[in-house]
Amino acid sequence: MSDQKMDADWLEFHPDPKKPDFVLPQGAVDAHCHVFGPSPEFPYAPERKYTPCNAGKDKLYALRDHLGFSRNVIVQATCHGKDNRAMVDACRTAGDLARGVASVGPDITRDDLSDMHAAGVRGGRFNFVKRLVDATPREVFVGIAEKIQEFGWSIVVYFEAADLEDLEPFLKQLPGIIVVDHMGRPDVPKGVDHPDFQRFIKLMTENENIWTKVTCPERLSVAGPPYDDVIPFYQTIVDKFEDRVLWGTDWPHPNMKSHMPDDGALVDYIPKIARTPEQQRKLLVDNPMRLYWAQ
Repeated sequence: MSDQKMDADWLEFHPDPKKPDFVLPQGAVDAHCHVFGPSPEFPYAPERKYTPCNAGKDKLYALRDHLGFSRNVIVQATCHGKDNRAMVDACRTAGDLARGVASVGPDITRDDLSDMHAAGVRGGRFNFVKRLVDATPREVFVGIAEKIQEFGWSIVVYFEAADLEDLEPFLKQLPGIIVVDHMGRPDVPKGVDHPDFQRFIKLMTENENIWTKVTCPERLSVAGPPYDDVIPFYQTIVDKFEDRVLWGTDWPHPNMKSHMPDDGALVDYIPKIARTPEQQRKLLVDNPMRLYWAQ
């Protein structure tokens, strides 16, 4: 299929990540990763904003084992739109070792949701990053959020720091648990004390149903590897909200333009942001198991 050819400037995932020095706690979960295709078995959506490399379930699960994780939470990638088949297939293949987060539209039926739930899906994703998706009216998202409550699903929201002030009233009206991707993508050079990041901290403080992923230093860093400039942001969030944080590789790292991170080095970053064994266990085992495996 000629229209499925990978973008010319696409960076493929690291071919040989290191074996991490940091030994993950037993039962650790990679709570934010994706599968792309492989096409043509699972073709990319016609409305996609990018065409990635193929990165299917077999490669994801080989990485899981290499890094020392026990489980994965596979988040629907925007290149697949609302066609969740690749993600659902990966969940079914892994059985109880994977859960999924879907992207669904307002026309989703209860039967569709029930089928996905049986396959291991436990959440829906709302994307507000304008370069990745076309805008969706917020009342549509509210309607979807209400539909999925019957199944006890949480909601993942992806936005950038500049959009939080506008989104805040909407986020507060969503039912259930909300998980913010990548700490709402703070503008790292502004620092932890900047009003933008303090607004995010205040949002989490005042709304105990809001969780976040302390993920993707490779996206947020201005300095580049080893991403030390992002550490204060992660430490602040983990220290304040250790029962409401998740971690994941973000493999296969969609839309990275500057460089491709080594997934083993990303695992070695974990003890820099969750500094005690207790914090590490909550981040990597207790919190994701409570959110995605309890129901």
